[in-house]
Amino acid sequence: MYKLIAIDLDGTLLDSYGHISEKNKNVIKKAIEKNSEIVLASGRGGTSVKNLSLEIGANNYMICGNGAMIYNLQKEELIYNNFLSQSKILSLIEICEENSIYYSIYTIDGIITKSLNYNVLFYHQENANKPDDKKTNIHIVQNVYDYILSRKENDYIKLTICDDNNIIFNSIIKKLKKVKGIDVLDVGHMSRKIIKSGTEEFSIEYFYTEVSSQNVDKWTAISYLINKLGIKKEEVIAIGDNINDKTMIENAGLGVAMENSAPYIKKVADIITTTNNEDGVAKVIEENVLNE
Repeated sequence: MYKLIAIDLDGTLLDSYGHISEKNKNVIKKAIEKNSEIVLASGRGGTSVKNLSLEIGANNYMICGNGAMIYNLQKEELIYNNFLSQSKILSLIEICEENSIYYSIYTIDGIITKSLNYNVLFYHQENANKPDDKKTNIHIVQNVYDYILSRKENDYIKLTICDDNNIIFNSIIKKLKKVKGIDVLDVGHMSRKIIKSGTEEFSIEYFYTEVSSQNVDKWTAISYLINKLGIKKEEVIAIGDNINDKTMIENAGLGVAMENSAPYIKKVADIITTTNNEDGVAKVIEENVLNE
């Protein structure tokens, strides 16, 4: 019997427009009624994951920043974190500025950036259809380095880097991998987001990576949580689509890759479900939890 279901967001529970289908919501609700612990495990920051957790009724725990933090939604408290230090963030900012590459910094309550572009542009577009209390907080500042120096909080979940030029992108990756005390996500393909404006749709494609503190990954966070809850790894289902889901898919009792997953993720999965636009999450839960 599976007791905990860890679900990625982008490319997994969310469709290409960033929405959760009614089918996925209804099936998750039924799983919760059967006492399954539903935990969103996302690369996103705290505010965004919290809003989506509450939307589907997953009101106990959430994992953010690819495992950089676990938050108890009932008690509204952080129960685990592996954040980047302020000094490390500042050194990463210097590298990005020296190489004129786009970056953004994720904190518990939002995103810090210099402009709306790439991944941040997608979050900005998501905000257009949300009430104020559910928007992802995007802090646009002229001098990110000075802004970080002035912040009292030390809640730096990750730094993301984007560029549409592969040569420039690979150059910065090589430099980042020489920095000690961090992990650089080895994404092997371009990221693609669909943005809808009125009746028109357009896609944004870019090379993308994430920088986190060393030893941050989703399975490490899940392991901490299931140990706390007295759940065995064999009782965990993990569903995802990308490189940041690899560790949890490999280690869970049932590792599930979406049909739209990168090929290297499909190889490590136990099963492959349908795409994120075809209610793949609901299909997995129906077959392995509700119809058990």
